[in-house]
Amino acid sequence: MIKVKINYDGNVIKSFKVSGHANHDEYGKDIVCASVSSIVITSINLALKLDKESVVATDKPGLIETSILKQDDVINKVFVNMVDMLKELEKDYSKNIKIL
Repeated sequence: MIKVKINYDGNVIKSFKVSGHANHDEYGKDIVCASVSSIVITSINLALKLDKESVVATDKPGLIETSILKQDDVINKVFVNMVDMLKELEKDYSKNIKIL
């Protein structure tokens, strides 16, 4: 199961950790893993395009840890949108992804 831990300060996302594997299908064919990876990496890349010093991320097999360094409305909206998309995925694949 993929676990997504979001750390907030009020309504502002300060950091998040995505760990594990969905185990929905075999490696290379797992649509849940691919979806989570796409959502998370696209969100991080967008934040970095908007402000290259806004986040720092560590990406290892089965783990992405991200700290949001600059708090502003646009960067926060990027990551709130990411969480919303992950929650939608969780609705359909609750055995494979859990938002904590």
